[in-house]
Amino acid sequence: MMKAVWYEATGPAQDVLQFGEMASPDAGPGEVLVRIKSSGVNPSDVKSRAGLRGPIPFSRVIPHSDGAGIIEAVGEGVDASRIGQRVWIWNAAWRRAFGTCAELLATPSAQAIPLPDNTEFDAGACLGIPASTAYHGVFSDGAVEGQTILVTGGAGAVGHYAIQLAKYGGAKVITTVSGEAKAAHARSAGADHVINYKTESVHEKISDLTQGAGVDRVVEVEFGGNLSEVAPVLKAGAVIATYGSMADPKPALPFYDLMFKNVTLKMYLVYLLSEADRKQTVEGLNIALSSGKISHAIAKRIPLEDTAKAHEIVEAASEMGNIIIDI
Repeated sequence: MMKAVWYEATGPAQDVLQFGEMASPDAGPGEVLVRIKSSGVNPSDVKSRAGLRGPIPFSRVIPHSDGAGIIEAVGEGVDASRIGQRVWIWNAAWRRAFGTCAELLATPSAQAIPLPDNTEFDAGACLGIPASTAYHGVFSDGAVEGQTILVTGGAGAVGHYAIQLAKYGGAKVITTVSGEAKAAHARSAGADHVINYKTESVHEKISDLTQGAGVDRVVEVEFGGNLSEVAPVLKAGAVIATYGSMADPKPALPFYDLMFKNVTLKMYLVYLLSEADRKQTVEGLNIALSSGKISHAIAKRIPLEDTAKAHEIVEAASEMGNIIIDI
């Protein structure tokens, strides 16, 4: 038996999340059995539990796609040398019933990535969604050395990683935030310039900072809501790599403004990266982590039995940084 948190209906966290014991899984063919040490709580996890992503897909769901732990056993076809390996997990709960919010997880071997020696388990539980989203947004079109990159929402979980990864890649980074505390958080990640979009004109400030040249790339959290400020400061050949548009989910495109700058619009969902893109992301992230130049913003660590509280914190967006379940 193992301790776990699960839900059997969607709804408010305190109403539907259950903590208790259930049967431990076994590693099937091609799988590894991981003893989970840390589980990451992401907005997508709480939206699925709340029912905002549709009806519950299985009769019982253990939430959370991100986590880290130690391989305890392997299934048929997996090299036994993996036993004892420290790993981080991606897509554990994507289209699968059982995620990382439990003591044990059986998952495909390819989704358990060796965790660099200098990276703790709580940081490992941030890599599957926030850090991978940031890495793909920054590096999916190649090296960024010498570029000027705009990271919108630089105090968010993805933005905080994107700033660091862009700086690690040799880029100059401009970021946007909504207040002084968030500005300090973004500066701690290494942003060269921080713009408060509540009190400053973003496009005018970027034009001043770049002497009118604009930016080479945007890692964009809110495509529709930010487009009017971003479009005027794009260089010819610029890329907008966007992973969200909650404020305006059906934005109108200034087509010719973008076309005559030869702009590439790249919309992506980190769950659906191609095999080649996933390989680039997980390998590149591990190299970046091993460099010692990437830090992790852990806002709170919460015990497994209090997972409902963790979900409520993520829903309230009341903390800067990642919310981690200690298991």
